[in-house]
Amino acid sequence: MPRDFLQGARDSYDVVVIGSGLGGLTAANTLARAGHGVLLLEQHYKLGGLATWFRRPGGHIFDVSLHGFPYGMVKSCRRYWSREIADSIVQLRGIRFDNPMFSLVTTYNREDFTRLLGSRFGVPAGTVAEFFDAARNMNFYDDQSTTTKQLFDRFFPGREDIVRLLMEPITYANGSTLEDPALTYGIVFSNFMSKGVFTFEGGTDRLIGLMEKELRAGGVDVRIRCEVDRIEVSGGRVRAVRVNGRRIKTSAVISNANLTGTIFGMVGADKFEPKFVEQARAVRLNNSSTQVYVAFKPGVVIDEDACGDLLFSSTAPAFRTDLLLSPNITSRTYSFYYPRTRPGRDRYLMVSSTNARYDDWAGLAREDYQQSKRSLIEGTLDAAEKYVPGIREKIDAVDCATPLTFQRYTKHLAGASFGTKFEGLAVSRGLPEQIAGLYHAGSVGIIMSGWLGALNYGVIVANDVDSFLMNHSSQTPVSNELSL
Repeated sequence: MPRDFLQGARDSYDVVVIGSGLGGLTAANTLARAGHGVLLLEQHYKLGGLATWFRRPGGHIFDVSLHGFPYGMVKSCRRYWSREIADSIVQLRGIRFDNPMFSLVTTYNREDFTRLLGSRFGVPAGTVAEFFDAARNMNFYDDQSTTTKQLFDRFFPGREDIVRLLMEPITYANGSTLEDPALTYGIVFSNFMSKGVFTFEGGTDRLIGLMEKELRAGGVDVRIRCEVDRIEVSGGRVRAVRVNGRRIKTSAVISNANLTGTIFGMVGADKFEPKFVEQARAVRLNNSSTQVYVAFKPGVVIDEDACGDLLFSSTAPAFRTDLLLSPNITSRTYSFYYPRTRPGRDRYLMVSSTNARYDDWAGLAREDYQQSKRSLIEGTLDAAEKYVPGIREKIDAVDCATPLTFQRYTKHLAGASFGTKFEGLAVSRGLPEQIAGLYHAGSVGIIMSGWLGALNYGVIVANDVDSFLMNHSSQTPVSNELSL
């Protein structure tokens, strides 16, 4: 008989969290700390969503999305997770840019960028300060009609080199384009500018392991290989979820799945007001990615001065969004993982990432798809030769992922790496106004700023759910503990 992954699960919980990305994990942990009965359901065989890893023969462990996040992760992890997790977050100091316009290394914070914009790019100190202040003061309630391009034109007219310096890392971090609202850029950029770029020492496997340990210690019922088919709604409120052939009652659901998949797949458009459905259908998915994973042979040492921790490399003459998404790749971001990144291991790893369009991969015949993957790997190795001479002779293992890979393992529609565009935020926040007890926590709009945004959005939504449950405490509770 097939294994029952819900064996021992109760028939009812206060909250069901669907999906275990950082938003879902943090929401579950926050609600359990508040005393609620929480069931966490993950369709994959491991937790983490895109914050995940995989192993290959030879003892190699590849991180899929552990590339860099702002200092705010330290404060958020200390407050909403544990000191051990927070204390394992360390700074990346070698952020390198190499393109036809300039080549430089920076610690990627306001102090160093102010120096660079003055000394390398000749921008007056007053203009630099005014730009940073404008970006830092942006918030959701600002004018949303100003685009990122218009923001740059205001402070750095005609300076495509400065646009490239300021834009390439943020596009990589959250999919922002020059045509998106300026605040989607300003908020994320300011987060990084506070103290630079950080990573988790020990890798994603250690991080998610520590998080799972805390979840279980806090009473969260954690279940893998449990894919939700339906969120049951009647009388304008959440009633239950259907998962692996079972019906589990609940007062609230937090979906950490794709926003549009939640609305049109797990719930159904007929449960929402027509105007809201129209608004939800207008939400655009963000782009996807390709990645090439390279593990070096034991004993091979990578020159940190030549490669840095994060390397934004491009052969394109200027920054263009369409070039970043083109299958004819001109821009790659390399993440280098050194033994100091994973203490106790002597292996060097490299992950090359590029933004990509799902449609460029989805329509390929199987043979063409496999050939395109081989070409992706070979093209990446050719490009990386500049930074790791003789790279092919130094490789122990190599693999790659495409938008179809991300779709397969995460169930994200079109393999979206960054959820939805800006308009998704209003739809995400509007769910409980349509259906009592229905919430979403994921990558949407200005909240899509990578790991920090996902974690913090999980906290925001958990607080909303806690308030909802407290306000409805006079109703019959659903958790076993409260109904005794």
